[in-house]
Amino acid sequence: MRSNFLIRTASMILLGLLPVFISADTKDDLEFRRTVRSLLRKHCTSCHNEADKKAGVNLDRFDFVVHVIRSGELFQKVVEVVEKNKMPPPTNPPMSQADKDTMLAGILKILEKALAKPDPGPTIMRRLSHREYRYTIKDLLGVEFDALKYFPAEASGGEGFDNQTGVLYMTPLLMERYYLAADSVLTQVRNNPALWQQLAPRSYRAGPLRHFTNWWKGKISDRKVYWRKPVNIAEDIILPFANKAYRRFLSIDEEQELMSLFENIYFEEWRKKDGFEIAILTVFKKIMVSPSFLFRMEANLPINDPYPVNNFELASRMSYLLWSSMPDQHLLDAAYRENLHDPKVLRREVLRMIKDTKFDRFSENFAPQWLGVQDLIFSSKTDQEKFPEFTTSLRMAMYTEVVEYFRYIFTQGNLLQLIDSDFGLLNKELATHYGVSGIEGTDFQKVDLKESNRGGVLGMGAVLVSTSLPERTSPVLRGQWVMEQILGESVPPPPPDVPELEAAKDQVHDELDLRSLLELHRQPSSCMPCHKKMDPLGFGLENYDAIGRWREFYGTVPIDSRGELEDGVVFNGPEELKEVLLSDKEKFAENFSRKLLSYALGRGVEFLDSHTIRDLTNQLIENNFNGPELMVALVNSYPFRHRRSDLADRYKDNKL
Repeated sequence: MRSNFLIRTASMILLGLLPVFISADTKDDLEFRRTVRSLLRKHCTSCHNEADKKAGVNLDRFDFVVHVIRSGELFQKVVEVVEKNKMPPPTNPPMSQADKDTMLAGILKILEKALAKPDPGPTIMRRLSHREYRYTIKDLLGVEFDALKYFPAEASGGEGFDNQTGVLYMTPLLMERYYLAADSVLTQVRNNPALWQQLAPRSYRAGPLRHFTNWWKGKISDRKVYWRKPVNIAEDIILPFANKAYRRFLSIDEEQELMSLFENIYFEEWRKKDGFEIAILTVFKKIMVSPSFLFRMEANLPINDPYPVNNFELASRMSYLLWSSMPDQHLLDAAYRENLHDPKVLRREVLRMIKDTKFDRFSENFAPQWLGVQDLIFSSKTDQEKFPEFTTSLRMAMYTEVVEYFRYIFTQGNLLQLIDSDFGLLNKELATHYGVSGIEGTDFQKVDLKESNRGGVLGMGAVLVSTSLPERTSPVLRGQWVMEQILGESVPPPPPDVPELEAAKDQVHDELDLRSLLELHRQPSSCMPCHKKMDPLGFGLENYDAIGRWREFYGTVPIDSRGELEDGVVFNGPEELKEVLLSDKEKFAENFSRKLLSYALGRGVEFLDSHTIRDLTNQLIENNFNGPELMVALVNSYPFRHRRSDLADRYKDNKL
């Protein structure tokens, strides 16, 4: 009886909750399921489901409109291939015109509604990356600190950059290292009289009269003796330092907290010869391990709608984008005395910062990560027995070429010259490796190239080594690199049942050339679509060996560097490949804009960023691929100057 009563009671409760569950579906959700989702399952999910995932796509997982919006770029692709009758494939029953119109109209309605209201995307508090920490320490204290070697290695996220929110979390080990790093850095400053004088231009030491006065007061009272002079001097040192370290003005509570710590330490240590310095250094260490220093913090306003970041927050966004470091005094003054959201002020400051030598850090951080060659500076997978010529010195020269060339092109050239140019920036060692004569010295210098195969990033040793295997080249890796880094087309991972290329080779009794071997490797139908795109691009770079040298033969067999793309375009060798890439300037402009936006925002680019990417792409094309003008447009963009609260859902009824 009791059991039946409990069952009936539970059933009544569930029935009572059922309307609540049903009402959780919005009108748009119900319409989506009735039209778009039913048509996806009718025509698409037999191939694009969780089990098969043809081309890496699963369309069977979308039940709510919000999930469609989060994967908006995927559904834009769905619209494109269905409109062009590329899907469903010829092997499947065709879609009727009514089904096609209904599905496309439903998808476009969802996407257009999502883009109708500007949204800066998620903004999550993140700590300084190791590179940012290094440069912030240098600019704040004048000390070189190799954070990349000292701290645990960071992963890359988003579009492949190490400044992304998703990977910049704090761990107990890292926090412990920050304490030790603060000790190390401040010890270096204290032991360098010039640096210490800049940081603490005044000091204080109690004289004989003060010693006597305190001794006498101690005789007549048990209370600790305080006096203002050392506190006043310390305040003039500590508070300006904290303002710079926190990249903003301190609150009254923060000022009181720091000065209270100084007082507590100093009035315990004042009898010591260096008691004042001990107290100052203790407060400095507290500042350097504070979240306000270690994290790029921004105000979370209690509202639901997006809002502009304040001037100091915008100054930090600008300085960490352009300099990988804290704002300088000029930028802080502009943030305090002017409105940084004014396009004229922003433009003036961006162009000023680009002309500063600290802008070299942008090239050092962005270019190697965008091109996927950052690991080259730390190690190399190249087989040293087969390629003894590939020395550490040559490897570092290749890395430097990427940075120097990108810096030059971004500031003085045309960004299309990243794909092709008639000049390079080389030193003697790298020029000799490339077969370019007449270059002397270790410094990198602008060199006119007589042949057209080497100009641009496709002919750079760092790229060619990073896209090779230890003992030989890899057309697959190089083709994938061109697709992803230059054209911005993602390549899904290979199916799990496909053998590695060397394993496939072992199944062949006769020696095959690389083309035949790859034909065998991609015979499974699931491999063919991606390899048809990648492999021809990679074959166009086969004249470069595994360490980037030019060659004409595999031993005695002439190299076949021809490639044919899916649209029937045929090319031969890197010179013609670069012409093909330059024929679609918009695709390169869109991909470069996307990469730069991700780096600037510190997160992966989302569908809601579509308008921003389109605007940046158009700006880049209209301004003849000018780097500084692109940077001005980026800093003026909506997501760069705005944010939404991390807790926006709590404030749905609150608006600006």
